[in-house]
Amino acid sequence: MSAASERAIQALEQVVKVVPVGTNLALLHLLWAMLSGAFLHSRGAVFPALRLAGFTVAQVRRCGQALRCGAWRTADLVQAWRGYVLRQGQWQPNCYEGYQPVAADLTAFWRPRLKGPVGKFFHRIANRALRGIGFGLVVQVGHVGEQRLPLLRRIVRAPNDKASESQLKYQVLRAVAEDLEENEVLTHDAGATIADMQVAGVPRYVVRMALNCTARRNVLPPRKKKGRPPKYGELVRPLPRKYKGHTIPATPPDVETEFPFQGRTIRVQGWHNLVRADQKAAADNETFTIWVFFDPLHRDPLVLGTNLTVQPETVFLLYLDRWPVEQVPLVAKQLLGLERQFVFAPTSRQRLPELALLAANILTYLAAVLPPLPTGFWDRQPKRTPGRLRRVLAQAGFPKDYPLDGQIRKKQSVTGHLPKGVEAHRRRKAAQ
Repeated sequence: MSAASERAIQALEQVVKVVPVGTNLALLHLLWAMLSGAFLHSRGAVFPALRLAGFTVAQVRRCGQALRCGAWRTADLVQAWRGYVLRQGQWQPNCYEGYQPVAADLTAFWRPRLKGPVGKFFHRIANRALRGIGFGLVVQVGHVGEQRLPLLRRIVRAPNDKASESQLKYQVLRAVAEDLEENEVLTHDAGATIADMQVAGVPRYVVRMALNCTARRNVLPPRKKKGRPPKYGELVRPLPRKYKGHTIPATPPDVETEFPFQGRTIRVQGWHNLVRADQKAAADNETFTIWVFFDPLHRDPLVLGTNLTVQPETVFLLYLDRWPVEQVPLVAKQLLGLERQFVFAPTSRQRLPELALLAANILTYLAAVLPPLPTGFWDRQPKRTPGRLRRVLAQAGFPKDYPLDGQIRKKQSVTGHLPKGVEAHRRRKAAQ
């Protein structure tokens, strides 16, 4: 048995140890099939993937029952995985001026032909909302050596089957607001706004804003001799824009500075003590700061809003650590082949994507801590990538001679009197 297979089995043991006996072995088999890329060859079908991974018909059936009817929660598996990674000590959280980044994002597994109530989420390629199962991802961003890696903290389900993207986004932000530590900052892309952060009660945030965004000062301008007294502060426009052939100039910044980054100089402009454009000036308003970063490598500047009182370079670095959250669904869908799914039970359609996201994080971490693994003689300069580790695990196969933990075993239960196959489906349907 190779060192990669042994390390993968050890990690999976720690993840499924919190699950009852019997179900934990079935989940270990299911997660191994995901890590080895069996779902990629079966195009998302569960039973063919398990058979391709080398499991018997009885083991495949038990995996299907554990997925659909097993007494376990994905949240417990995620916490067990986090505990294992933290105990290893190789993954360390990133930190800037004492603040650690926590990234959040939404992802969906598209199910256009799924019957029944299903939520709709925006698909960038189709440029419209499509039916799918949506999830919220919350990760803590850190590094192993020089490689930046996300560590799953929570997988948030939609509140109901008909939940929209905005409802799921609010639930994710609320979950982050409840769990955020004193030294942690939520980083989010342009899918969320300053208003979303304030409504959800997120204590510290860095969020990307639109190029044509506006805000207001939280102080009233001088009253004019005629007309009603002002209720709104002066409008602040960070960047110029064109309207009907006329150029509207930008508001002069409160501060201008620059800092070096990766061999280039980034110019920064900032505006302090701002409120949303729809808010009236008041002493109890939640204020924020807008920073605009002009990077010579990019045509458009980066506009960020934050309620932190830190250096602009810190805000810039915190937002850059938002991007690792995209790696989790990317690995789950593209590298592990779980973008297409063929499960239809209400429980399975939620659990299988959650296990896919967890397996993606496990594969990414193991690839970072293991030595570079070449997949063939042509791979002369291998890197620590999850794709290479997936191929190595697929070539090695499931290590059947590995001595599993005593609690991870088949449950010796009498099942001869229970209906099986088609008869079991008929009885279950009649009972429902």
